[in-house]
Amino acid sequence: MAMTMTQKILAAHAGLDSVVAGQLIRAKLDMVLGNDITTPVAVNEFEKAGFDGIFDREKISLVMDHFTPNKDIKAAEQCMQCRTFAKRFDVKNFYDVGRMGIEHALLPEQGIVKAGDCIIGADSHTCTYGALGAFSTGVGSTDMAAGMATGEAWFKVPEAIKFNLTGELGENISGKDVILHIIGMIGVDGALYKSMEFTGPGVKSLSMDDRLCIANMAIEAGAKNGIFPVDEVTIEYMTGRAQGEWKVFEADEDAEYVETYDIDLSALKSTVSFPHLPENTKTIDEVEDIDIHQVVIGSCTNGRLEDMAAAAKILEGRTVHPDVRAIIIPGTQQVYKDCMKLGYMDTFIDAGCVVSTPTCGPCLGGHMGILAAGERCVATTNRNFVGRMGHVKSEVYLASPAVAAASAVTGKISGPDALK
Repeated sequence: MAMTMTQKILAAHAGLDSVVAGQLIRAKLDMVLGNDITTPVAVNEFEKAGFDGIFDREKISLVMDHFTPNKDIKAAEQCMQCRTFAKRFDVKNFYDVGRMGIEHALLPEQGIVKAGDCIIGADSHTCTYGALGAFSTGVGSTDMAAGMATGEAWFKVPEAIKFNLTGELGENISGKDVILHIIGMIGVDGALYKSMEFTGPGVKSLSMDDRLCIANMAIEAGAKNGIFPVDEVTIEYMTGRAQGEWKVFEADEDAEYVETYDIDLSALKSTVSFPHLPENTKTIDEVEDIDIHQVVIGSCTNGRLEDMAAAAKILEGRTVHPDVRAIIIPGTQQVYKDCMKLGYMDTFIDAGCVVSTPTCGPCLGGHMGILAAGERCVATTNRNFVGRMGHVKSEVYLASPAVAAASAVTGKISGPDALK
């Protein structure tokens, strides 16, 4: 029976020869992920259920990234509960202040997730790891609790949508523009509980950072997961970092897709998502003068080294507009160190930016850049819902690092061409 890439991974982890869309299966897990917000809830459910052990100390990852360093007493107590649980069961992949990064930037970087894996995480952007050719999806904290105890999870096998990519991205166009274009095209429920499978000759031109960004925002289209084929780019990225062997799955040529979209990467322009839904997109040439007050460059979507490089390229020798607060958040400690070695930190600070330790921070209205009523922010984050970054009367505009950096300089939503 012909299967998509996602269906093949699920079948293998369920111990079945094949699966079909809509089928309920119980699959073995290669990794269970939680953070400082979702893990405490999972721990409470774990204890309520009477579990007294975890299925594998090496297959659970707990990352303190949302409110750390702790922003208040509640955040401190949540992290303490996570630390206590990690010590009790000797969880190998526990990342705290000084070692942590933003979870979906950290796990691929550390080789904790890899091609062919089946991964759940109590965070909706766990779908990021599909960039490596894994099946990964977000779940609730109750499912996380059961997963930590049993090493298994129930799934309904998703239908799939194929995105056939051709061409190559132009200058200053990135994976963020690709996924914003797609979400603008199909809507925030256009892939509801479906697998977004990216394929075609254009894939090879996308860097791993581009792919991680695109897969990360599959959930913003309602998808169960996003996934890329394993190619030379994937193998090069995993070589020397993957903790264990990976397995390559390929979709059958006659696999069934409910829809197919053809996207010419060379035709894409810088794209901005207007408040208050990611689907509310416009290309940069459609954006009229909109004054801004803050720029955030970071998050699990765009906190990787290529994102820092794109921002540094724009900010080099320039100064942030006096009416704008520019906040740079490297996704991991390694990205932070690389930025120092490459001189990006000097560029950011000389331009008038503030640079933060890795944290989700302002993305979810946590800390490190909360908005007041009436303020507008251009952010490289993934959601722009009402009140997402602070006051319900504030506004968040989603964009690429290049657009965010250019906007920081001009004080208005601008593309890099505005600086020429």
